[in-house]
Amino acid sequence: MKAKELVTAYYSAFNRRDAEALLSLLSDDVIHDVNQGRTEMGKNAFRDFLGVMDAHYEETARDLTVMVSEDDRNAAAELRIEGIYRKTQAGFPPAKGQTYSIPVGAFYEIANGKIKRVTSYYNLASWIAEVSK
Repeated sequence: MKAKELVTAYYSAFNRRDAEALLSLLSDDVIHDVNQGRTEMGKNAFRDFLGVMDAHYEETARDLTVMVSEDDRNAAAELRIEGIYRKTQAGFPPAKGQTYSIPVGAFYEIANGKIKRVTSYYNLASWIAEVSK
């Protein structure tokens, strides 16, 4: 699968909340750079990350733009995440069903028809301010 198709399918699975379809697009040794956090390795770690996110948030990707390198080995996505903060996550403000909408930039490395690396960036301070209102 080409880079643009992979990234588009990734967000389609994300929006359907279909973790297994999303995980099928990743290499087994995927590298995940968590926004303002740690780097996690492997599909099982990514599965755990999705579980935590699904337990606390209901999110949808909107306004997706995907850009791809000439060699099809890298892709970047610009999008907006619209969400509902459903359950308090440790270290963050209390959840009361607050809604939010934040711009996100994400970067992907592609190898052997799979996503090999996922790196996402958003302004955590802005998100905290939105859910603290």
